[in-house]
Amino acid sequence: MTAYKEDFHLASGHYLLSHSVGRMLKTAQTDFVEQFMLPWQQQNQEPWQQWLGGIERFTAILAELLHSEARLFCPQTNLSSGLTKWAMSLPESGIRKVRVLMSEQDFPSMGFALQNALDNIDIVYIPESLNMHDPAVWQQYIDDKIDWVFVSHVYSNSGQQAPVSQIIHYAKQHGCRTIVDIAQSLSVLPINLSEWDADCVIGSCVKWSCAGPGAGFIWVNKTILPYCEPKDVGWFSHQNPFEFDIHHFEPNESALRFWGGTPSVAPYIYAGHSLGYFAAVGVKAVREHNFGLLTKLQAALPEFYRSPIQEDTCSGTAILDFGPYHDEIKARLKRASIAVDNRRYGIRVSPHVYNDQEDIEALVEVVKNG
Repeated sequence: MTAYKEDFHLASGHYLLSHSVGRMLKTAQTDFVEQFMLPWQQQNQEPWQQWLGGIERFTAILAELLHSEARLFCPQTNLSSGLTKWAMSLPESGIRKVRVLMSEQDFPSMGFALQNALDNIDIVYIPESLNMHDPAVWQQYIDDKIDWVFVSHVYSNSGQQAPVSQIIHYAKQHGCRTIVDIAQSLSVLPINLSEWDADCVIGSCVKWSCAGPGAGFIWVNKTILPYCEPKDVGWFSHQNPFEFDIHHFEPNESALRFWGGTPSVAPYIYAGHSLGYFAAVGVKAVREHNFGLLTKLQAALPEFYRSPIQEDTCSGTAILDFGPYHDEIKARLKRASIAVDNRRYGIRVSPHVYNDQEDIEALVEVVKNG
């Protein structure tokens, strides 16, 4: 993957923070100027036709990467917005109490969104101490009293993968809807939405997709899409946005019914370009490179390695726990310009295609020898 390193803007030092913000492609600025700026600058007409083409590129490449249909994706500013819109759109919302299962390891914003989306909701939390990769844990909590099951494909604090396919299977056995968060797995772990067959999937492109903030999305299963009635709508939620009849609203037959008013454009142009890059490279190749570097890190620092080590159980991120030496090593890494961060269980390290063995060796050297 050495060749890919040249494709990204990398400052001096060693950047291992792709679980937070991925690095920008060197070609992103030129593409953005061509797709967004030039139609605005040079044409004596409104540039919406070209801009909306950029959003169509975004959903088309998402469909390619995630093995689904473009019409089932709708742009959203972030995951919280998409989750709120989906929760409020369902037939049972506002009619009866909805009981939702999620983990204390889920990103807090997901809990905040669900708690406030509905007036009558009961959230059951799987304790943070339990192993979220263990199917038996999910079997223990999924039953006929649960209405919705929320799953993070990857838990960012522990570096675990959830067994998404098995969880969805258990949920279907008990008539539960499923929502999957792929914010920490998009563009680093292979995902097939058609095989998963969840009810709803939410994600964003700021992390491993290297596309910056603002380009989130919602995917809705085609079997339930016709029954979803979003409350937060606007003219771009309409089947014909340019009808301009205030007395007539017909929800878009696609997932664009979740879109809303005049859309943001710029983030999706950036994201479409970056997603196209990873579609060309191939997520399988990205994962092979990522897992290879994680394996080297685990072999070098086994006494500090806290995340799973098997490919089917670990995410793209390693968790390193230095115990009483945590603050000292964190300060050393900062002085050495090695970009990492930390959460509850330790320091997080996420090697991407623009990282190589030299990055891992630099980190190991600082940990071992200061």
